[in-house]
Amino acid sequence: MSNTTTGKTPTGKTPKGKTPTDKSTGRSPTGKTPTDKSTGDDQDLGAAGSQLSTAPKEEAPSLPSLGVIGWARWFWRQLTSMRVALLLLLLLSLGAIPGSLIPQDGVDAVKVEEFRDNHDILGPVYDKLGLFHVYSSVWFSAIYILLFVSLIGCIVPRTWQFVGQLRGRPPRAPRRLDRLPAYTTWRTGAEPEEVREAALKLLKKRRFRADADAAGDAVAAEKGYLREVGNLAFHIALIVMLIAFAWGQLFKYEGNKLILEGDGFSNTLTQYDDFKSGNLFDAAHDLAPFSFTLKDFHGTYEATGPNRGTPRVYEAKVTYSEGADGAEKTKTIEVNKPLDIDGSKVYLVSHGYAPILTVKDAKGDVVMDKQAVALLPLDANVTSSGAVKVMDGYRNAKGEKEQLGFNAFFLPTYGGKGSTMLSSFPALINPMLALSAYHGDLGVDAGIPQSIYQLDKTNLEEFKGSDGKLFKQQLKVGDTMTLPNGAGSVTFNGVQEWAGFQVTQQPGSGWALGGAVIAILGLAGSLFIRRRRVWVRAVRGADGVTVVEMAGLGRSESAKVPEELGDLAGDLYDQTPEAPDEPDAPENDDTPDSPDTHVVPAEGSEKK
Repeated sequence: MSNTTTGKTPTGKTPKGKTPTDKSTGRSPTGKTPTDKSTGDDQDLGAAGSQLSTAPKEEAPSLPSLGVIGWARWFWRQLTSMRVALLLLLLLSLGAIPGSLIPQDGVDAVKVEEFRDNHDILGPVYDKLGLFHVYSSVWFSAIYILLFVSLIGCIVPRTWQFVGQLRGRPPRAPRRLDRLPAYTTWRTGAEPEEVREAALKLLKKRRFRADADAAGDAVAAEKGYLREVGNLAFHIALIVMLIAFAWGQLFKYEGNKLILEGDGFSNTLTQYDDFKSGNLFDAAHDLAPFSFTLKDFHGTYEATGPNRGTPRVYEAKVTYSEGADGAEKTKTIEVNKPLDIDGSKVYLVSHGYAPILTVKDAKGDVVMDKQAVALLPLDANVTSSGAVKVMDGYRNAKGEKEQLGFNAFFLPTYGGKGSTMLSSFPALINPMLALSAYHGDLGVDAGIPQSIYQLDKTNLEEFKGSDGKLFKQQLKVGDTMTLPNGAGSVTFNGVQEWAGFQVTQQPGSGWALGGAVIAILGLAGSLFIRRRRVWVRAVRGADGVTVVEMAGLGRSESAKVPEELGDLAGDLYDQTPEAPDEPDAPENDDTPDSPDTHVVPAEGSEKK
């Protein structure tokens, strides 16, 4: 028995009675110097190493002879190539950057208008480039569609090719197994048929797809198909994610609503404070029919320590019903625990306070009777600001119809006289309301939309105090502010809480999540599963003794290929031990138990 080797097998042993041939001498297993590698051998080895991957082969076009069809084929090959797919994926990632940094029309139209007003040069440029609506722009859609087509054009032929590999047989053994990266050989007294039968059973037991070679003198086996399954699954998952993203953007909707305790909400377009949706969403037919009422908001906060003011309990108790005649049910909505109704989710997103005010005119008639006015939080301690607008029913000291407006500033926990005008705690411990008064025309009758939380002072006049400055006053619960010159009064009766809800419907999110999970699993499989092949050839030598050769080939160079081959060879060697009368047995080697393997760079093997 003779071996070509560069080191030890997994068992650390070399065949008994044999000195490994020095790899640097170029000796073959029979002790002869191999001849130059023929073209037939190269082609034979190339066939053995082929189809370890389903990556499409790129062919250079013959440019001078290309016609319309030729150019179309060339363009299609370029579009479906891996480098173009990676380039498109990179462009898609870069294209999403301005969508994150620049205000978007679909997210915050107010900020977009502010950006246009503050940037006279950049605003028009961004408009022409579509940077205020990146995800619906022509250039972003073009990248998106090209990537989608590229992935499909790459996956379909690879899938069919992989199916063909699964239905086919492992490739036949190369003529020169000793030229493969992992190789071992020994001589045995068993018959060649017995060796091949034992090899076939062993390889199938190790979960190889094994079959007898068409030539009849070898067994061919292959393993690691899940590598290509993972690769295809990764690409298919990307397509699923792209489709889910597009579907979600086209049919989604999102609306916000501020609701006072005791008030209700019905899922109709007119009920929302603000609303935005996808291009194909139909509000008249696609809004889920449901309604709910905010019964109570409950929040508690850390009173001491470094986390003072951090919410401990933050929940809203609601009663809801589905459809026009649905039964009423109770649900407690918490942060990240939304109410799920017919595909729509209701999230609790904010909380604040609404001072309860009573406003009287110059004659003492009530024009606003204990009405809660919601104010918007400015910080984590719920320091709030807003506007109070008295639009109807008010008459001044002269009996003339006017409108009243008040800038309001509210602190749920006021630190006392001399402290800053900022709340020191988010709970209602020492509430204080500061008002500054105006009269005139609020501008609400002009038909121009305006924020309910801001005063348009264009046609308003300040109430003047005794010092000639803007009249303003701080009020505690139960206090009354008397307007100058007998113009009326404002009474701070108490505080009511409110909760802000966001109602969303995002179709395709489940598919996107599933696609992301499959993509991760597929990528892991394609990276860590090794595609490899093993051949076992058993033929009768010139002296009548059976010569066994085993060789392995992986898609990429890996130390585990010769290790696995050595393990397989050791098991097969135990079933077909070496012949007792091997010639040329050196006296200095006394380790008897298993064949050895070697690693030789093989022409025709694929390299990573």
